[in-house]
Amino acid sequence: MSHIDERVAALRTLLEKHDLDAWIINGTDPHQSEYVCTRYRTRQWISSFTGSAGTVVITKDAALLWVDSRYFIQAQQQIAGSEFVMMKVDTPSYPDPYDYLKEQLSEGSRVGIDSATLTVSAKASMEAAFAGKLEVVPCTDLLDAIWLDRPAVPSNKVVSVPNDIAGFSAIQKLTMVRLAMARKGCDYTVVSSLDDIAWITNLRGSDISYNPVFLSYLVVGRQQAWLFTNPDRFDAETKSLVSSDFEILDYEAVVSTLSNLFKADDVIYYNPDKTNLLLFETFRANKTVSGLDITTDLKACKNETELEGMRKAHLLDGVALVNFLASLDTQNGRYTEIELSDMLKRQRKRSAHCIGESFSPISGWAAHGAMCHYSADEKSNAKVAGNGLLVLDTGGMYTFGLTDVTRTILFGIPTEEQKRDYTLVLKGNLALANMRFPEGTCGYQLDVLARQFLWQQGLSYFHGTGHGLGFRLCVHEGPHSISPKPLAVPLKKGMIVSDEPGVYKEGRHGIRLENILAIKEDVKTEFGQFLSFEVLTICPFERTLIDKNLLTEAEIAMVDAYHQWVYAELKDLVDGTALPYLQRATARL
Repeated sequence: MSHIDERVAALRTLLEKHDLDAWIINGTDPHQSEYVCTRYRTRQWISSFTGSAGTVVITKDAALLWVDSRYFIQAQQQIAGSEFVMMKVDTPSYPDPYDYLKEQLSEGSRVGIDSATLTVSAKASMEAAFAGKLEVVPCTDLLDAIWLDRPAVPSNKVVSVPNDIAGFSAIQKLTMVRLAMARKGCDYTVVSSLDDIAWITNLRGSDISYNPVFLSYLVVGRQQAWLFTNPDRFDAETKSLVSSDFEILDYEAVVSTLSNLFKADDVIYYNPDKTNLLLFETFRANKTVSGLDITTDLKACKNETELEGMRKAHLLDGVALVNFLASLDTQNGRYTEIELSDMLKRQRKRSAHCIGESFSPISGWAAHGAMCHYSADEKSNAKVAGNGLLVLDTGGMYTFGLTDVTRTILFGIPTEEQKRDYTLVLKGNLALANMRFPEGTCGYQLDVLARQFLWQQGLSYFHGTGHGLGFRLCVHEGPHSISPKPLAVPLKKGMIVSDEPGVYKEGRHGIRLENILAIKEDVKTEFGQFLSFEVLTICPFERTLIDKNLLTEAEIAMVDAYHQWVYAELKDLVDGTALPYLQRATARL
């Protein structure tokens, strides 16, 4: 029996002890974070799957893992040798977890889940799906009893982001929140989302790898604000600064404090998608108003200082990228996937403003590039040599912003198939980046622009085209996105979003091209205000992979204009040894 099967067997013993027929693991933390600290990597611990999204269901006779298309290949490989079965999300022949449980369990069966990671809206969705046939049983996390070396809740040090970098002080942001609370007729708002808390407080932490957040809760009242986090994480200077705007209380004290804080006639604003059941119980009896966290839109629409910081971050990143690309021997060199991402990291770290990487790098050679969220480790670390494509998706965290960029790099000689695929992806990237659209347009209305040329050739990709980005925060940020999912969130001035079409051919190659775009105001006509995109990413495309015969004259002009801008921005900043590469890479098509 594998160690994974042993863990599943131990969990089944607990199911029987607690009179439960199934256990659901959503793999998140009490704050609904996409990426979690080691304590909350429950999905990985029970199944070996390391991806950032997926649902585990354990019954008395089955162990299943639901993943989306980003992880089909990876999940199948990582659960191999265990009793786990992979289930495909949004695939007609596969039921979703709730339908599966309804089909497999007898009426009246009890389905358990950790109440600290179950939100108000998720519980309602489960109950609606079960339609009274199954009982949802929120309870303490059963894994605590069998995960004997489970890490503790982290409490790493936090740092303050100066006001001249953040654009607004914490008290100014609190004032914005309180004005919005007053308009909604609320006395308090409860905030669980870690990046929202980091943005309001102008604090950054390191409790979660690559995500500069710290485990905390925040409650904002009309006159006072309470920050629940480990007080030991502050040095004396930072604690004094924060204490002028927030009362700092222990992270574990949030439930007991809120139970005594709210009066019967207080109106509470909260986000049901982010608030777990433990917190909700403290104000269940109160009148409530619910919706997105007030700060989510404020955070998404970057202020001018934040935008300028993001531009500076992308300029420094462009220097690092070109110095890295110029150093490669793409004809006779021999590298490994990890070696290449480390080489780029070293180039970024040459800047005193670079704090580190903004996410775990994706460096996928040949067939690994077809796994769109592949992560190389010492076991899988492939040698990069000969003819093939490397998908390199990386980002830098800087004192005044962050980056996220993907380039597909050619080693050796390309095939005609590779050139065609690359050019089709490039056409989609250009079509989206150069679109003008009316105010009020949502991301899903633009998504097909990036897919159209692939679709015309019977090709596609199954991830979203674009995600929001934070300001020196998390590389994935809502509420906006560009994807086929009909998310009714209009794109607004100041939002930042990625533009990353791709194509992935299992066992052969992957291609992805990602630029970061800022949304800006464009023309205003009798038909209203229009918006367009400002490209922030400053890095050449792979010329040798571009098939000019597949580009229109307008598209060739787009590539040339982009490359001329890249050259003008970087020519005086890159290493002298990198300048010949930059000149070749940005020459007119």
